[in-house]
Amino acid sequence: MLKAAVIGVGSIGQNHARVYREMDGVNLVGISDANAGTAAKIGNRLNIPFYTDVTKMLEEQKPDLLSVCVPTSLHYKVGMEMLERGLHVLMEKPITSTLEQGEELCAKAKEKGLVLAVGHIERFNPAAMELRRRMKEGMVGRVYKIHAQRLSPYPPRIQDAGVVIDLASHDIDLIRYLMNEEVLRVYGETIQTINSDREDMFSGLMRFRGGTVGVLDVNWVTPTKIRRLTVTGSRGMFDCNLLSQELFFYENEVAPSQWDTLSILRGVSEGNVLGIRIQRHEPLAAELNDFVGAVRDGRNPTVSGADGLETLRLALDFVRSGKEVVLVDEVKAAP
Repeated sequence: MLKAAVIGVGSIGQNHARVYREMDGVNLVGISDANAGTAAKIGNRLNIPFYTDVTKMLEEQKPDLLSVCVPTSLHYKVGMEMLERGLHVLMEKPITSTLEQGEELCAKAKEKGLVLAVGHIERFNPAAMELRRRMKEGMVGRVYKIHAQRLSPYPPRIQDAGVVIDLASHDIDLIRYLMNEEVLRVYGETIQTINSDREDMFSGLMRFRGGTVGVLDVNWVTPTKIRRLTVTGSRGMFDCNLLSQELFFYENEVAPSQWDTLSILRGVSEGNVLGIRIQRHEPLAAELNDFVGAVRDGRNPTVSGADGLETLRLALDFVRSGKEVVLVDEVKAAP
């Protein structure tokens, strides 16, 4: 029986605690939060010990593994302390605020022989998992474009990150996971509407080595919640709804195996629409089961610290791209 704990039981952390509490082979031994009222509320709801002092919780309960669900600005400090104490860590995304901090966490986990996982939960969405399986089988053919939409109302709880780091990082990681290819270049445009100090709208492009283009449309200013992914290829298009966990395939009736001269003349035509059956499950439960399994089996988690670091690297590149403006006249004048 592995002993688990959660540091930070706000809107995300309390769900980590709930899942650990329900998990076979895991004993949730304690939760900690800087807000005494929050800690007491969640602790009493789950009937487990609660703390405002992390050190006291660790000394009294001695967990084997834990989830760190504190604000991003505290990820490095808390994560490093937990690794130094010899604890396996699942860090909610993003891994840290800076690349240097993320690199240090990854190095410390390797030095200590500990599991460091990052909470990019969309990899565990059953619709995304089935999409990846079908893509690997070649159902969509050569992939031309992946288009991600992640639109939401403004979340006042987010105080230390813009929409690229906090929200778009989900799709950056998921598209990387689906493609499993090197990203050659990125380009982003960001807009500040509600916030004066960080972006809340983002449009981005990412180009993969094989030629596929990733398109990201992400914001915090849409009065409804949308989580959608479309994959366009030579054999048709997948339409994946990450909220409802639905997956459809729109078939290109011609669906050529290769784009020879004849197939180009035929073009693309509408074929059958296939609704793909999804075995639905809670993504967070799958994510924490993967983390616990990695600890128990001594293997890498599905989303490793290195994965989280590469996603952060790309997200920061997007943010920088949105700030480093190149005027059209300068492009024309370039040799």
